Amino acid sequence: MAARIRKIRHDDDTRAKIQAAYYINRLHDHITGKTAMSDSQIKAAKILLDKSLPNLSDVKLDTGAQGITFNLNANLPK
Repeated sequence: MAARIRKIRHDDDTRAKIQAAYYINRLHDHITGKTAMSDSQIKAAKILLDKSLPNLSDVKLDTGAQGITFNLNANLPK
């Protein structure tokens, strides 16, 4: 197989998305029973996903006559 003439270079965002997709797929396989994961592996995957993907469940959007206000709950679990 011939080597590529132009090498593909991914930016940091693309690399993060690829890594996040890997952990999402592993957790999905665990949920569907295709692979087994230990509790520590599940916790580690959750921590890495929390660091790479934004958690939008705590975002509240209020619109009014004065404009738009975003309230973001930044309480992180310990």
